[in-house]
Amino acid sequence: MKLLTHNMLTSRAMKGVTEGYPLKIVARDIRVSEVDFNPEYIARIIPKLDWTVLWKAAESIGHVGELPQILIEDFETNEDFLKKVHHILLEVEVINGDLLCPESGRKFPINDGIPNMLLNEDEI
Repeated sequence: MKLLTHNMLTSRAMKGVTEGYPLKIVARDIRVSEVDFNPEYIARIIPKLDWTVLWKAAESIGHVGELPQILIEDFETNEDFLKKVHHILLEVEVINGDLLCPESGRKFPINDGIPNMLLNEDEI
């Protein structure tokens, strides 16, 4: 699971959960792979992110690196910054672990990079 995906996941559909965001990551296996850099794509995706959640997720899996805790103002034109964001969003991947709902504590497994967010019938 890439951190881009994590930034958009919620467990809000669960019974009794009002927000379910952000999900906590418990990573057991992490893989870093090279992905072609597309600065225009990264610049367009940044405004759609919850920056604080992204930074905390990167920190929680030990890959915050030089990513600033606060989104910089001129990010669209700062290629060095865009490369750092590209790395954490697209090159770092949680292969095995769990996502935890912040309200219910429900675990959602991540296996082979795929988060399983399916709910049991009694959780809907």
